Amino acid sequence: MRRGGRGAIIAAMALPAVDPADPRAPSEEDWARMSDDERRAWVAALPSSVPLELHPPEGDRHSKAKDGPVSALQEFFRRIGKKIYVSKELATYYPGEAMFCPDVLAVRDVAPGPREKWVVSHEGKGLDFVLEVHVSGDRTKDFETNVKRYARLGIPEYFAFDRGKMRLAGWRLPEPNARAYVPIVPQAGRFASAILELDLALEEDRVRFYFGTAPLAEAEELIKRLERAVDEVTERAQNEAARAQNEAARAQLEAERADELERRLAAALAELEKLRSR
Repeated sequence: MRRGGRGAIIAAMALPAVDPADPRAPSEEDWARMSDDERRAWVAALPSSVPLELHPPEGDRHSKAKDGPVSALQEFFRRIGKKIYVSKELATYYPGEAMFCPDVLAVRDVAPGPREKWVVSHEGKGLDFVLEVHVSGDRTKDFETNVKRYARLGIPEYFAFDRGKMRLAGWRLPEPNARAYVPIVPQAGRFASAILELDLALEEDRVRFYFGTAPLAEAEELIKRLERAVDEVTERAQNEAARAQNEAARAQLEAERADELERRLAAALAELEKLRSR
């Protein structure tokens, strides 16, 4: 057998080529027939970058509408110790399906470690929650096409946010084996997510997540809170230093006064002694 280790063995395998213009994961049947080495080779071969024609950049408004929810969800689940993987714009591969890249995604009961892509066959499960953000162009993709596609893929919950019209809509599968969504009806302006066990609502120009009545803090808000806390601590430290300096100055002044009194007392005693000797 030719030497070279596992890398040489994998390189010598006859695997289907990945089409850069239309990358797809193997079908469930092909995956089941593969060895572990072949599966690892397939996962490594699937690109993690998304072609611009599939996911063109949409500017700061699009980025901000995704960054806020992702940072809020990641920090919240980290604090409560819940294993939910949250990411954004992650290349996602369902068996035999065209790759897609959700704006925001979440998967329950998964360790929140860093990933370059999500390959369903490799991870052992599909996405549980998707939020798409629409900023410009045709709304059909997010509010019609994806509604059908994500239901067909078995994604339990899907939400779409129209940033321009300030519209939020949500759908969920009525049962695990269903492949058609039913709309999520908002209550008092809030959409309940059974997957995240949180509520979604529109606030100003963004989607906001709520735990009960408390809004989840986003990264910018957490940074501002830390900045305020640092400013408060710095101000207290400066005040304490100034107070200590004033107290030291007062102590020095009192010491000088005491020394002056001692000198005067000594001078008075000396003068008294002179008078007595006369």
